[in-house]
Amino acid sequence: MTQTAVLNQLYPAFTVSTAQLRLMIESFRRDMIAGLTGKPASLAMLPSGLTKPAGQETGAFLALDFGGTNVRAFLIELQGNGRHALLKRRDAPLVDPAGLYNYAAATATAEELFNFLAAQAAALSESNRDYCLGFTFSFPFKLYDAANAVLLYWTKEIATSGVAGKNVAALLRDALTRQGMDNIRPAAIVNDTVSTLIAAAYRDAAADIGSICGTGHNTCYLEPGALNCHGQPTYLNIESGNFDQAPANAYDRLLDRNSERPGAGRLEKGCSGRYIGELLRLVLLDLSHQGLLPPLPAGGPPPYALTGKDLALLLEDATPDLQGISHWLSELGGADGGYPGRAALKTAAALISRRSARLATATYVAILHHIDPGLTRRHVIAIDGSLYEKLPGYAAAIAETLAELLGQSAENVSCRLSKDGSGLGAAVAAATTLGSAAFTPRRL
Repeated sequence: MTQTAVLNQLYPAFTVSTAQLRLMIESFRRDMIAGLTGKPASLAMLPSGLTKPAGQETGAFLALDFGGTNVRAFLIELQGNGRHALLKRRDAPLVDPAGLYNYAAATATAEELFNFLAAQAAALSESNRDYCLGFTFSFPFKLYDAANAVLLYWTKEIATSGVAGKNVAALLRDALTRQGMDNIRPAAIVNDTVSTLIAAAYRDAAADIGSICGTGHNTCYLEPGALNCHGQPTYLNIESGNFDQAPANAYDRLLDRNSERPGAGRLEKGCSGRYIGELLRLVLLDLSHQGLLPPLPAGGPPPYALTGKDLALLLEDATPDLQGISHWLSELGGADGGYPGRAALKTAAALISRRSARLATATYVAILHHIDPGLTRRHVIAIDGSLYEKLPGYAAAIAETLAELLGQSAENVSCRLSKDGSGLGAAVAAATTLGSAAFTPRRL
């Protein structure tokens, strides 16, 4: 197949029009309302039990961030007036590169995983001091109060046994006790989207939407209606990655059929770093099958071998003959079929990346229409994640799509990188629970 024929196939497959986005916005809003009123919906609309911070919280707090390939622990001093200082930090991979352990596998137990998590926080603490800990747990959970939540199901291909259906905060408390760290008290459990938003709101009161555009994808917002948070506005975790009415193509359907949870996480499978790399792999295999690239050895890269970093590499290649992409192909073990194949791969990376940004932006617009139909107030969308921070053109595509969908009203909306928001937000969340009824654990 010629390069022109391939591009004529890729462009319509990975292009979403303004009209398609507007239909998606209306569908997303309907699902939001359905979820809020307890009706069947693909959006969970999970209350966090937390309201916005005052920005004046102070003190030293531990924070634990678990939601992807790395576990991160922080000791953070909140200084009031939206200021903070990072005192200590510790990063540890969930899967050991040398193969010594894999706490994401089904063969790993809940006790092993949570012993590992507790050890990261314990390493930053002193035994003669008491600490409140904020726990960013970036998976769908049912909240009982700010400090107790039950995992509904794993996402992001995590499969650790014995955790689904269990109180994850209690699992962490038990692990801390086993390590003799009863001086560390888990005070708040939050999703990474909520902690990202709380971190931004600690610094800017106009921040009312938070999103993760990285390995996974999800969004939350500040719901103006009171939902079990002492009559105050409440942060809601939408679990937007599970939205099931986004436009899909043949590559999306193939990816979904072969995923761990077919039919679930449809929006995330078109948006997140984990899955857009897999979409690129499927396109790579298709280009090889259609003859624009030579046959790939051993059937090509294994599933999920490609990530958002690979898309970034392809997009960053500015050499006249795309030699960077040629080198990338050789590292995959494939022969270079010439410039047309390299150019088609770069185009595919650009289309997949841009579509991801546009789909995510449509959900932001739906939320804005829900919380401020006239868009009369200033809104800040706090975004964390490697796609927004590092993927060339991604942040610009979000800004362009906001302008396209909102027109002049887009002037009231700004996006802001909330880097490492999951750590700071967890610390602020822990601070906001002190002295509140939400801090008292309930029996599950």
